[in-house]
Amino acid sequence: MSKMPVGGLVPSTTDNATRHAADHAGEFAADLVVRNAKIHTGDPGRPRAEALAVRNGVITAVGDDKDMATRVGPATRVVDALGRRLIPGLNDSHLHVIRGGLNYVLELRWDGVPTLRQGLAMLREQAARTPKGQWVRVVGGWSAEQFAERRLPTVAELNAAAPDTPVFVLHLYQSAVLNRAAVKAAGYTRDTPDPRGGQIVRGRDGDPTGMLLAAPSALVLYSTLAKAPVLEGEDKRTSTRHFLRELNRFGLTSAIDAAGGFQNFPENYSTVAELAEAGELSLRIAYHLFPQTAGQEIADLKRWIDMARPEDGDEWLRLNGAGENLTWAAADFENFAQPRPELTPDYETEFETAVRLLMANGWGFRLHATYDETIRRDLAVFEKLAAEGLFPAGNRWLFDHAETVSADSLDRVAALGGAMSVQNRLSFQGEAFVRRYGPGAAADAPPIRAMLERGLTVGAGTDATRVSTYNPWIALHWLITGRTVGDLVVRPPHNRVDRHTALAMFTEAGAALTGEQDIKGVLRPGCLGDFAVLSEDYFTVPEPDIPHIEALLTVVGGRIVYAAAEYEGIDEELPPVSPEWSPVAHFGGYQSVPRTGISGARQAELLGQAVAESEQHRQWRARRGLAPETENPVFDPCFSL
Repeated sequence: MSKMPVGGLVPSTTDNATRHAADHAGEFAADLVVRNAKIHTGDPGRPRAEALAVRNGVITAVGDDKDMATRVGPATRVVDALGRRLIPGLNDSHLHVIRGGLNYVLELRWDGVPTLRQGLAMLREQAARTPKGQWVRVVGGWSAEQFAERRLPTVAELNAAAPDTPVFVLHLYQSAVLNRAAVKAAGYTRDTPDPRGGQIVRGRDGDPTGMLLAAPSALVLYSTLAKAPVLEGEDKRTSTRHFLRELNRFGLTSAIDAAGGFQNFPENYSTVAELAEAGELSLRIAYHLFPQTAGQEIADLKRWIDMARPEDGDEWLRLNGAGENLTWAAADFENFAQPRPELTPDYETEFETAVRLLMANGWGFRLHATYDETIRRDLAVFEKLAAEGLFPAGNRWLFDHAETVSADSLDRVAALGGAMSVQNRLSFQGEAFVRRYGPGAAADAPPIRAMLERGLTVGAGTDATRVSTYNPWIALHWLITGRTVGDLVVRPPHNRVDRHTALAMFTEAGAALTGEQDIKGVLRPGCLGDFAVLSEDYFTVPEPDIPHIEALLTVVGGRIVYAAAEYEGIDEELPPVSPEWSPVAHFGGYQSVPRTGISGARQAELLGQAVAESEQHRQWRARRGLAPETENPVFDPCFSL
């Protein structure tokens, strides 16, 4: 194996055949060649390879190292993968990437932090450097179950860590904890009424305590966070570029933006549009449009239909349709610590108008739907429109989340030409789901295998950044093992998928959801040059180590957009994080922790398996006369005479 990560495949001047190939290399010369790799192509025609070449952003060759000689010219960059695993670039099918980018450098990330003690220490340090008027905000990507302490911070702990600086700590879409300064900055008093579907927790004196509850609507959490200062001008571009680089760190090359609350079109989309125009995006984005104002949804959709059409844009930035909400009244909320919300009995009237408008104008859509009760009501509307020929009509549409979707509903989705997108929300909320609905319901939340068995396209994603972390390897681990970040097994083997299937859900399926399956999600000539070289071999690393995988090299369209370890310094330069006091400037994003080996509980589980296997082997030998029928008594010389 070569020890140098950059180099190799230099044509020899003493070999006539190679010299002849070099003379003609200009015609075929690649911009980038990666060699000496274990390539998983995702292409059934050639599932494995050693090397690939990219020219003008597109893969021109996939094969063995020797096949690349004619692709190397004077200007070709040749990268040695050092025998590492190379996979197609990951595609998160449900990521709030635009909103996440606009706020990334303002947020203190607890993603991956193993203890609450460490999280509070980070918060205390950040509060000391945060200027007056700004907030310290911890916004998603973590769960109390990931901490050794298995609990949230208290209001008293936040007050002690930051007596004067407002602190807002969001826990999933369940609750938020505010210190005294944040309660004041948000303007909450004993006279502030509870918002619809939310609760401002009050003490015996009637004053707000600092706890906010989604009961079950998360709008109280959203609206409070919206009171904090936002970035302006060039800082928004810098923040977005650093967030995209952070996603590249984990091998992400594409994402489908699911829009979301407080993400207005077109103003909040202008930053990614400017970066796309300047050629500074390092992640391909297909985005959705989400009406923000209740009662104005149909007017917004009509206005957008007149402004744009799905697939407007290019392979870097393109419109993919409407959603994940079409009308606010049809949206259920996923606070599994609270009962399922009861939606209004007549939301179908406006919802039907929205769906009819989209389908008649060639717009696809996606729908946030947590519960089967909501999905059944939506499907009844679709089936009514199907009688008029509007389903299936070639428009891409899908349900997101679908934790409690039934087998009957999946059959109806398939009949109407729909698709599914699942996220690892139960990595972070699995314990709450089990407490409310029981382990039986959790075993099929969502029923991934049932979806796949019906031939549905099932994309995988994270729903980052305000619930799950944006690290896709946490989601892949959940798909494969059914385990939460707190190590609770939620989904049994019958509802898990193997590693190849999980990866396809994060590559090929995501491409299909944007109509790009012919150019994305696999590595073959003619496809976009999007791939990642991994720190560990995803296909052979022990299951507990899957969440620790990162990319060492991420390439999008032949551009090296992220490089680490031996490759450090060959990626594109970014401007420094601004403002200087940003938590990202001091702590970075996802907090990787050294592998400490398997947990004690997992070690005991594996030891038990080993003992059982050893006894089965002894019995096998005994049946063949290779060992005594009964085990020899244990002999301990310490107790012998």
